[in-house]
Amino acid sequence: MSVVVVSVAGVKVVVKVRVLPTAHQAAALAATLRTCNESAAWLSGRMHELRVCGKYEAQKRFYTDLKARFGLSAQPAIRVIGKVADAYTPLKAVAVLPIRFRSDAAQPFDARCLSWQIPEVVGGREATVSIWTTVGRHKGVRVLAAARDLVLLRTRPIGETDLIYRDRKWFLYASVEAPETPLEQPVNGFLGVDFGIVNIAATSDGQRTAGARLNRYRKRQRRLRARLQAKKTRSARRLLKKRRRKEARFAADINHQVSKRIVAEAQRTGRGIAVEQLTGIRARVRLRKPQRATVHSWAFAQLGGFLAYKAKAAGVAFVEVDPAYTSQTCSACAWVDKRNRRSQSEFECGRCGFVGHADHNAAINIATRGVERWGEVMRPNAAPTLTAS
Repeated sequence: MSVVVVSVAGVKVVVKVRVLPTAHQAAALAATLRTCNESAAWLSGRMHELRVCGKYEAQKRFYTDLKARFGLSAQPAIRVIGKVADAYTPLKAVAVLPIRFRSDAAQPFDARCLSWQIPEVVGGREATVSIWTTVGRHKGVRVLAAARDLVLLRTRPIGETDLIYRDRKWFLYASVEAPETPLEQPVNGFLGVDFGIVNIAATSDGQRTAGARLNRYRKRQRRLRARLQAKKTRSARRLLKKRRRKEARFAADINHQVSKRIVAEAQRTGRGIAVEQLTGIRARVRLRKPQRATVHSWAFAQLGGFLAYKAKAAGVAFVEVDPAYTSQTCSACAWVDKRNRRSQSEFECGRCGFVGHADHNAAINIATRGVERWGEVMRPNAAPTLTAS
């Protein structure tokens, strides 16, 4: 399985690879994670105590001590320093308490710590990795991945790779810089997409993806979570964690399906994709109390992110537009009035009498703004035109 994220340089593919170690190799990997995270916890405490945040300063002060204290090789020690420094970076300053690391938290590796042996003919000899551990380098560790992902790993430059232990299974998450598809100009305009709760996504073509199935699933999960939380036992906490991951996978799968269909339609018809800016959606939307859990648990940003990276991977133009009044504006005459939206699904213009589905009307407005936004993107320095009064 591969996940794609948009980077400045191009399309970065994060490939998930299953590791199939022997019992001896698994023990070595476990010892490696344990030692690396113990060293990360010690380093985090020292950085917090001395008010050090940056990677360069941390490496200058603690590199020698880190190697000597925990027996790390040079490159793994540098990766541990980078891991701790990256954990402090989002905070913009040293936290009130030092950041802690679980004993089995993920550990990053680079090309000096990890090398790949991928056969040219898929189905021939097995793919393996050679990986540094605290008890020596282990070669010939078996890995398993989809054929397309193995081709990427064999043919493209591989960046940082994270070793992860989850649910008693070992994984490697490798970042690969994939070739970017040339951007096609949206010669036929834009496909507008309106996100919502009742309808996960409504397009300006009139297609709607109903969210009833997902909402029923989420309600059931909330009831089960409440029951488990009331127990307050160790096994209940373990099951809660397992259910949280399962629910996240379910929502991500739906988002993948929806975004894939939308990108395919835009590519087929020679259009770009326009969506509302999703920043601050929870602050903008006013909801009744029973709806709040739904909107706060739905991954709006994830769906938008999936659309963005899938569009870039397919060479489809993608823009975000101002969301103001898209649901109150008539797509036929541009009249804006909050009374135009009669209910969640009904739209009726108070000036021209246009009647339609509210989400479809909003998606058409988003598509129109997408064309205008694309003009701004392509001509950012164009002087504004003056019209005579």
